[in-house]
Amino acid sequence: MFTDTHTHMDSHSFDEDRHEAIVRAYENGVTRIVNIGFNRETIPTTLKLSEEYDFIYAAVGWHPQDSKDMTPADLDEIEELCKRPKVVAIGEIGLDYYWDTSPKDVQHRVFREQIRLARKIGKPIIIHNRDAHQDILTILKEEKAAEVGGIMHCFSGSWETAKACLDMNFHISFGGPVTFKNAKQPKEVLAQVPIDRLLIETDAPYLTPHPYRGKRNETGYVRLVAEAAAEIRGIPLEELAHHTTENAIKLLGLK
Repeated sequence: MFTDTHTHMDSHSFDEDRHEAIVRAYENGVTRIVNIGFNRETIPTTLKLSEEYDFIYAAVGWHPQDSKDMTPADLDEIEELCKRPKVVAIGEIGLDYYWDTSPKDVQHRVFREQIRLARKIGKPIIIHNRDAHQDILTILKEEKAAEVGGIMHCFSGSWETAKACLDMNFHISFGGPVTFKNAKQPKEVLAQVPIDRLLIETDAPYLTPHPYRGKRNETGYVRLVAEAAAEIRGIPLEELAHHTTENAIKLLGLK
């Protein structure tokens, strides 16, 4: 029924109850999960999850915070891993100007290299964007990212930014913040995104939705995101679930 297009169930915060949390998600109607491997540590653990569970898929890429550590060999490995049938996207990739862990010029180079790889092999990309809206849009346009499209993960920008992303063949994904009372802008944008370009996610264990805010997030809580999105759009939950799942299946080639 529900598809969580962005989660980190391989996180160490699930070391004590990972299988139980995944079972809870499935019992809560989550029938497809995309787990994100974003550096040298999490790519192998993401792949392992995708091999252990039929309904878990993998995305692999290099996160902007870790971009200073990416080598040409790492990029080659991403290309090789993308040949696996359950690796459905390159990500999460992008820019992060909030955490000062990698120089901006390095982030830009690594972002561009991964977009070029995605175009070379025909894989969609999953975008991490924190406080870098204009530079993200500029690089996506200059690198012709519209050829592959992808997902604007946990979107937090304006409708103008969302429209620019939509014009470049991207889907817009929303997570836990749309359940917060004070999240005015994400709700306004969610209401306007075309239904055939809308996705939902958790980003677990982060960005926990209401009423569990402040506690560990898990992929089963994507139902709460779906319920909030359905209410914002004024449509039945089943309709919201159907459209967002069909969108994920078509974009990512999920079974």
